[in-house]
Amino acid sequence: MQDYDAIVIGSGPAGEKGAATAAALGKRVAMIEKNTALGGASANTGTLPSKTLRETALALTGMRARNLYGVDLSLRREANIRDVMYHETQVKARERARVLDNIRQRGVDLYTGAARFLDANRIDTGRVQLRAEKILIATGSSPYRPPGFAFEDDRIHDSDELLEIEWIPKTLAVVGAGVIGVEYACTFAALGCEVHLIDGRDALLPFLDREVSLALEKSLAMDLRIQFHKKEMVKSCDSSQPGQVHLECESGQKLSVDQVLVAAGRTSNTAALNLEAAGVTLGKRGLIPVNEQYQTNIPHIYAAGDVIGFPALSSTSSAQGRLAMGHAFGFLEKSSMAALLPTGIYTIPEISMVGETEESLQTKGIPYLVGRASYSDNARGQIIGDCNGFLKLLFAQSDFKLLGVHVIGELASELAHTGMMVMLAGGGAELLERACFNYPTLGDLYETATHDVVLQCDLALRRTMTGD
Repeated sequence: MQDYDAIVIGSGPAGEKGAATAAALGKRVAMIEKNTALGGASANTGTLPSKTLRETALALTGMRARNLYGVDLSLRREANIRDVMYHETQVKARERARVLDNIRQRGVDLYTGAARFLDANRIDTGRVQLRAEKILIATGSSPYRPPGFAFEDDRIHDSDELLEIEWIPKTLAVVGAGVIGVEYACTFAALGCEVHLIDGRDALLPFLDREVSLALEKSLAMDLRIQFHKKEMVKSCDSSQPGQVHLECESGQKLSVDQVLVAAGRTSNTAALNLEAAGVTLGKRGLIPVNEQYQTNIPHIYAAGDVIGFPALSSTSSAQGRLAMGHAFGFLEKSSMAALLPTGIYTIPEISMVGETEESLQTKGIPYLVGRASYSDNARGQIIGDCNGFLKLLFAQSDFKLLGVHVIGELASELAHTGMMVMLAGGGAELLERACFNYPTLGDLYETATHDVVLQCDLALRRTMTGD
């Protein structure tokens, strides 16, 4: 039995940052990871691999160059998936090495094995038993596999398996139009694959501002030629014969495709932990309920990252891991997560948002003003050849405070951070008008969008004064 101040289960963003925080506070820390590769789904099967493949697809197909130079550089041959995954392999290897180096420098002891609770303080790794006063569960999640799909067939995949296919298919059906499904649909469409996107809802990514959702749908249909099958559910998936897989929807529509991706959400990796022995309560799909300090119903056992559910982002998972271990050892300088969390969606085009949407403001009955700025009217937007992107700002009508930021276009996930910081500082139009942005930059879109709102108000005031 080895004794520690803290045991961290999992080496993804929440586990890595949680372990590093506890070690930095002078605690003796053990980390348990069942896989030989560190970094969790973020480094190995999810965030980094999928985003790297997206960038590779954009580079190899010349999509960014078509509008800029009028030249089509599309792939002209039957490409092996390994041809486009070289960069992804390098990025994963570097991230794994970075995680290992970080925990080694912090003096964290690493144990390889499947963690299993013996009681609320003791954990068996399969080779050695560990004991600690504080425990952080950061085991992440895995793709949910709904019934009716033969995942043992090498033509039917969950999102973890998709990047292991041997060839880029000519046709691909994506079942489920959540963030993961839409991102992969875009990437494979960019690589020249005919993509069918099947989803039971009638709107694409309905949590987005409606204007942005519609702009994304239009771009995917026109530029990537993705075929949408809305308000459709797959009734059957027949992979009994060689060749194509045959799908039938509840409406009676039939599709035959080379490969199928089922993107039906995620399930927390808690089944093998024997949490009953520790007394930890579980929710739907293995989710672990926690309070604002990321404590489970057993106060000295914490949980963070995908294992607790929404928002399940690498960025928020990292912050949760830090906060959990900071709270565990009385370090409360940063005792709660920021109220505003940005969302970055790596579709083609890219999308990012933070704060309120028009629809949420309407539901709350909050009067607002809208400012817009187009990439096509921005010098940097013209330089990079993005003709369709735009920035949309939502201001409170009463005091011009910034309430929401929505971006669709190149570098959207970077651009949204400026608005987020303004909102966290309680600022709005007055601050953005005083700010001076480099030229030419996409950041200058903030000044343009703010002037748009101020001009609208000025014109409205003039009309009121003149009686027009």
